Amino acid sequence: MTAQRIEGKAISDAIRIEIGEETAKLAAQGIVPGLAVVLVGEDPASKVYVGSKEKACQQLGFYSEVHKLAAETSQEELLALIDRLNRQDTIHGILVQLPLPKHIDEKSVIDAISAAKDVDGFHPVSVGNLVIGDDSLLPCTPAGVIELIKRTGIEIAGKHAVVIGRSNIVGKPVSMLLLREHATVTICHSRTANMADLAKTADILVVAIGKANAIGREFVKPGAVVIDVGINRLENGKLAGDVNYEDVLDTAGYITPVPGGVGPMTITMLMQNTLKAAKQQQAAKE
Repeated sequence: MTAQRIEGKAISDAIRIEIGEETAKLAAQGIVPGLAVVLVGEDPASKVYVGSKEKACQQLGFYSEVHKLAAETSQEELLALIDRLNRQDTIHGILVQLPLPKHIDEKSVIDAISAAKDVDGFHPVSVGNLVIGDDSLLPCTPAGVIELIKRTGIEIAGKHAVVIGRSNIVGKPVSMLLLREHATVTICHSRTANMADLAKTADILVVAIGKANAIGREFVKPGAVVIDVGINRLENGKLAGDVNYEDVLDTAGYITPVPGGVGPMTITMLMQNTLKAAKQQQAAKE
């Protein structure tokens, strides 16, 4: 039996229609969600991401600002810009594109963004709220993973989820979100012994390690839901996930392709966060 593909593009498009409808309602009240994206330097992948975010804002009727700064911009200059955006009423969400040049301290920059405008979900206050289960702006890729699973009609509660990878951007937050959905969660990483044996007990397997085709069928329980967060460029220029798609296809029950699985969800969840931030900031004023 071949696994059912989880089509991230179709799910993402459906969510964007919902966001567009909500945005139109807000616009009728004179509120336009605003997103500021800050890009420091000339990283090619970052430039592509920033372009995609700008395009998404245009499609959904958001107000957007893109601040492109030279690679040699000082940390003080960047923090001054963030301070200004924190105080700017037309901006509800601030995203500083990572990675930053080496002379800028990433943590200081993330900490400087107002938690109310932290649409990336990386601020310590946002992370704390995520862990204790309070309402917060969620990290975009992990939130997208949960939406993909739910909107495919898969029940998370009571399932055993194994997350391979423990990064602050994906592994840890997606584990917390799976816990919130009442899964039993195991986190595996580079020091985990018997990783394939553990992974093979998963009803839901989420992989985010940044190594092309590293996870084969020996990691997958027959019928499992496999969510591949990895996106790696091969020497031939093609994109590949962390999961060996062809190898796993006949074992898994559901699987996300790369590209076209988790990828489209990330920017859509960023848009959803910006809309939510706009609503919350408006409510705080009233």
